[in-house]
Amino acid sequence: MKNLLIVFIISFSVISPQSLKKQLQDYLRKEIFDTTLIAIQIENLTKDKIVFKKNEKLLLHPASNMKLITSAAGLIFLGEDYEFITTLYYDGEIKNDTLFGNLVFEGGCDPDFITSDFYSFVEEINQLGIKYISGDLIGDVSFKDKVYWGKGWMWDDDPSSDAPRLAALNLNDNCVYVNVNNDRYFIEPKTNFVKVFHLVDSDEFVIDRNWIENKNEIIIKGRTKSNSTQQINITNPELYFLTVFREILDSNKITIAGKTYLTDSSSETRKIIYSLGRRFVDIIPNLNKNSDNLSAEMTLLALGEKYFGKPATFQKGIDVIKKLVDSLKLNFENYRIVDGSGVSHYNLVSTELLVALLKFMYKQSENRFKIFFDSLPISGVDGTLKNRMKNVITYSKVFAKTGTLSGVSCLSGYMKNKNDDLIAFSILIQNFVGSSKQARDIQDDICKIIYSN
Repeated sequence: MKNLLIVFIISFSVISPQSLKKQLQDYLRKEIFDTTLIAIQIENLTKDKIVFKKNEKLLLHPASNMKLITSAAGLIFLGEDYEFITTLYYDGEIKNDTLFGNLVFEGGCDPDFITSDFYSFVEEINQLGIKYISGDLIGDVSFKDKVYWGKGWMWDDDPSSDAPRLAALNLNDNCVYVNVNNDRYFIEPKTNFVKVFHLVDSDEFVIDRNWIENKNEIIIKGRTKSNSTQQINITNPELYFLTVFREILDSNKITIAGKTYLTDSSSETRKIIYSLGRRFVDIIPNLNKNSDNLSAEMTLLALGEKYFGKPATFQKGIDVIKKLVDSLKLNFENYRIVDGSGVSHYNLVSTELLVALLKFMYKQSENRFKIFFDSLPISGVDGTLKNRMKNVITYSKVFAKTGTLSGVSCLSGYMKNKNDDLIAFSILIQNFVGSSKQARDIQDDICKIIYSN
């Protein structure tokens, strides 16, 4: 009987909340935390109980954990069936095979529009029998303002695809792919919108863009024996959109005689040719799993336009985010939110806020929570967690958003523990020097501790 009692006491100490607290307290005595900040909050949603917190009110940079807030706001205030709409109109009149007027593309901030989407528009033009347009190709960009980057975005992020220009008309993430093999290269999509300079004699191999002069000039230095592909952002994405469309029309023997330009004014006399809508429910997986910055910012702008009208602005979208924070029973004025993606170093949030958000989404309708939950990367399986926690006990047990900036690494989301309880957690680490791998390893270790308890 005495032996049974000892076993019972040992077993109880292993699974008790105190054990989790002590293990984490011991773990957080690592030398790195002498100089590096960490904030944690862990809540057992199944049992409706906070099981650990440290520095939970501390304001830190969320990096891409900001996308949790933006995507949640999108689901609640836009709705899963909200559509980002891109529409092609014409004005004037059609006689025989000639449009005596203009083609006008009206942008609706669709972040996932790609080159192949143009062919549906071309097909509709062919259905109308149009082979010649006497007027111009115009881009109506009245949906949003003219700000192309967020507050606090870093100038030296150019020309990374992580810092795309933001536009009402987006194409291919507002980037081009550059593929190089020895002396040969090609650009995808093939377009005259960018110029390419290949400096073969360089000692180092580099793919870059002339971002210092803000030009769409791709600069390739040196050679590589293996295929090297890099995604490079471009400037003036609306004109990039129109230029590629015009080139596709030309390849389909449809000629535009006039100019290509942008306008921020609409007209009620236009006649619709074709409209392509993309639902938010189809955008959110790329937004969260792949941490797509353009998708997050277009969601923020869509929120602003829906509730406060055109032109969409960051501030209008943030005013909608404020409504979400109010719903969490927290004071929005205690935080700083300036963009939708977390690229900005100005953003400041807490683990308390992020876990409150995760709990709030958990209590939404089953369908809405499932959409949100399913959009998150899965440890060792997909998205930005594909290469983490592969051969450990937390494989496929963590469903969370990563976040990385210089000196910042974050992980927030859900996970299952060994009792199959659903846990909401947020781990924000900031102010370290060197690779973020050390911070990621800490997050992975903490997830293993949570799972085992």
